[in-house]
Amino acid sequence: MTDNRDWLARSAAMASITVAVILVALKSWASWKTGSTAMLGSLADSALDLIASIATLTGVWIASMPADEDHRFGHGKAEALAAIFQVMLIALSAFGIAVRAISQLAEGGQTSAAQEGIAVSLIAIALTFALLGWQRYVMNRTRSLAIQTDHLHYKSDLLLNLAVIAALVLDQFLGFGKADPLFGLAIAAWLGWGAFNAAREAVDDLMDREWPEEKRLAFVEAAANHPELSNLHDLRTRTAGNRDFVQFHVDLPGEMTVEEAHDIIERVEEDLCRRFPGMELLIHIDPEGHVDEPDNPLVEEDEFAKLEGDK
Repeated sequence: MTDNRDWLARSAAMASITVAVILVALKSWASWKTGSTAMLGSLADSALDLIASIATLTGVWIASMPADEDHRFGHGKAEALAAIFQVMLIALSAFGIAVRAISQLAEGGQTSAAQEGIAVSLIAIALTFALLGWQRYVMNRTRSLAIQTDHLHYKSDLLLNLAVIAALVLDQFLGFGKADPLFGLAIAAWLGWGAFNAAREAVDDLMDREWPEEKRLAFVEAAANHPELSNLHDLRTRTAGNRDFVQFHVDLPGEMTVEEAHDIIERVEEDLCRRFPGMELLIHIDPEGHVDEPDNPLVEEDEFAKLEGDK
């Protein structure tokens, strides 16, 4: 199962590299023909997409490596590092496009060869739609952070290419000369907003942010299906790349033998790992009535009691 997720993530990264190479070639020619800032911005975005997609491939390849002596939890956070690298490139691209657009606004530049620019943009839209479909398929099965960030790039490409078409039409067919730099500024703002959101997700991954509340609640509900468990506390969850990590403490009767307790926990682990694929689970057993850290409400909070209170 893990090998299949790794293969899917790598295939999505290779597909994005292939699309980026084609788009860079087409948009380089179109930028030369049209002189459009919006097209130049779209070219810059595709060029950075190419670099970012290579970073994505590197990230998912490293993240797929098994745990070793130096990385006992695996290499999943390589995806978050690749996403941070992509964010830096997006931010630089947005800044460069904004500078060029402001300069063109001041100079009153004009575009040319609208037909060629529009044709290239339509080809780019078709290729991007195909890539987004494959990335969405992969994301639903791998939860890869690096692919999600790459998906954001190419989703924004659809708007970028539509903006290029609109700018060329307004400039050359309707005589609105400032359309191209204004659309260039809009593209820069869109890229900046996307970089901010992608950075937030990558930082959450690196900082071991807890699972979303809905997912966390679903996990507790699944654990509550095992009546032999009581007082589930000190629940900690995090995600690294496409791997989830969970640990918690649970009470069992003090008179229970080690073998009996072991058999119960094995059944619980098997069930929970089946319900949440790609998860590593660690369960600590406490004798009933034991208090771990009385002054730490995060540790001693009974998740089962919370669940009953919410119903």
